[in-house]
Amino acid sequence: MTNSTDSVENEIPGFEFIKTVLSMLVEDSDQLLVESKTDDLGILITVRVSEQDMGKLIGKNGQTIKAIRTLLRVIGGSANQRVNLKVLEPEKAPG
Repeated sequence: MTNSTDSVENEIPGFEFIKTVLSMLVEDSDQLLVESKTDDLGILITVRVSEQDMGKLIGKNGQTIKAIRTLLRVIGGSANQRVNLKVLEPEKAPG
């Protein structure tokens, strides 16, 4: 078994799903960052998008991000894992 980050993240329930969905949702794909961490509480998938794409990710009244989190919970539940999604604030341009 290899210890590369890609192979480990490919085994995490919902990781490829979230990468695929977000890559289609955002315009500035260079600013898209998706990372994962597993601990005692389950799996934490951390996402950062550009400032201009934050509105698309959150959606009107938070509906888009809520739907994505619900789907991740379903994916995690089918794999007997707890999957959480954390959205980080976009990095501000220096100035």
